[in-house]
Order: sequence, then structure tokens, then C-alpha cells
Amino acid sequence: MIDIDRPQLEGSVAVGTDTARRRMGFAEFGSPHGRAVFWLHGTPGARRQIPVEARTVATETGIRLVGLDRPGVGSSTAHRYDSVRDFADDLRTVADTLGIDEFAVVGLSGGGPYALAAAHQMPERVKVVGVMGGVAPVVGPDRIGGGALEVAKHAAPLLEHAATPVGRVLSTAIRAARPVAEPIIGVYARLSPQGDRQLLTRPEFRAMFLDDLLNGGSRRMEAPLSDLIVFSRDWGFSVADIAVPVRWWHGDHDHIIPHNHGAHMVDLLIDAKLYTMEGESHLGGLGLANEVLGELMDTWSEN
Repeated sequence: MIDIDRPQLEGSVAVGTDTARRRMGFAEFGSPHGRAVFWLHGTPGARRQIPVEARTVATETGIRLVGLDRPGVGSSTAHRYDSVRDFADDLRTVADTLGIDEFAVVGLSGGGPYALAAAHQMPERVKVVGVMGGVAPVVGPDRIGGGALEVAKHAAPLLEHAATPVGRVLSTAIRAARPVAEPIIGVYARLSPQGDRQLLTRPEFRAMFLDDLLNGGSRRMEAPLSDLIVFSRDWGFSVADIAVPVRWWHGDHDHIIPHNHGAHMVDLLIDAKLYTMEGESHLGGLGLANEVLGELMDTWSEN
């Protein structure tokens, strides 16, 4: 396994209300003085789920790249949002604390809805959004059926009560598997569709996933279950009301979030472009860090 650089800065920020103070973990890469990009991990994931290529591009081009732990992962306090929209309040607080006025947001898979929430709630600060294989609503006027979230929607009532104990069991299993974490990633790669399998056999991506896995915290599996519950509710905003430019990458062989979900979302959005990744599955966007960050910076400059 190759070595992977540690973040240049890592810590947590106080978020929430005065009566319910929480913390949100972050990890910074690249230039502390450049344009800021918040990178929102998938479900599951944590703050270090940022490809080596993205970290390199950030350093070489002067981008301030900030990965965040969602509630319950890594250095973030456990918490379940009432709706996807509520995440934007936490992101606003983190940005204020880190002295970031304007920024782009990237969301992978389960990070996609939260990236869109930030754009909806902070259009004066979010300059552009990038989504890679993002989740679409499963309820309300913006909904679309099918895919893994259709199953989650039906399981959500049960998860409302069982997410915490089930998450603890899964987290314990992951902790027990740490000594053999790298072989486990290899097994998952062999069971994945060709696009994801090719990506997960690259040493730098295996190293990134392993680093993220081992630094995601002792209760990490409660967080993705909370994600599934929140995604199955009304998001608290209409996708069609987002005016911030959105650039969307989606594999045409995505086995988790179907490609037509990405096309559906782009059709709803006011200013959006869909980039179809031919032959790629769910994780394909992680292999296009240069393209994703380059497109976002170009769009930022044009607006």
C-alpha cells in the first residue's frame, strides 16, 4: 500500500444552537489562502474521503480543499437532521469559523443532497456545486423512483428506531475488521461492477479509502443510517429553486444511484450540466478529480 499525505490542518468546529452545542470535524488540504472547496463525503464516509489526485490538484493550483465529517462520523457529534436543508446551518458556521466567505461545494453520492442544500440556503456564498453520483429525492414533487434509495425509503420507519443499535453493531464489526481492512477493500472491489473495480484496484484509491476507514471514528456506521433516514424525508427545499450553477457527473453503469436519477436532477435545476461517465459505476467521479475541480473553478470564474 502506498503512503498517503496527512491533512495540513485537522480539527473540529463548534456548531448547533446554544442549547444543543455540537462539533463538526474537518480536514484541510491544499492552500490555506486559495479559493475554498468543501468536499462532502459519500454514505458511508468521513472527512478524509478525498482522492489523492484532488489533494494534489489543490496543492498545485492553490485551492483550499476542506473535507467535513457529517454528524456521528470522525470528530463530529452524533446528530440527526430534521431535513437535508438543516445541514446548511452547520456548514455556514464552519465556513464562518474558518474565515471562508465564498466557496464551492462538492458532494459524492450521499454528499450530493447536502451540497444542494448549501446552494439553496446560501446562494450568496456558494459559487458553484459539483455532484458525483448524487442521491435524488424519493418523496415530494422532485422525487424519482428506483435505485438503492427506494429500498431505504421503505426501511426508513424501522431505521427511525433501530439506527442507533444497528449502527453500533456495524461499527463494532468494522473496528474488529481493522487489521484486515485492506483485504476487505480488495474483496469489495472484486464484487463491484467493472468501473468501480478498476478504480479500487489503483493503489492510491485503496490507500485513500483505507485512511478514511481507519480515521472515521468508533461510531461511524450510525451516521450513514441517519443519512438514509433523512434522505427518505422531504428535503426541506425544492431542487428546482436552486439558482447556483451545478455540474453533475454520473456513471451510466451506476448500480446504486441509476444514471437517470442524475438526468432527472439536472432537468430540474435552473443552471446545470450533466457529464455522463461512460462505462463507469458509482465511484467513477472520484477518478476525475482534475476534471471536477477544474470545471468548478472555471464556472466560478465565469459567474
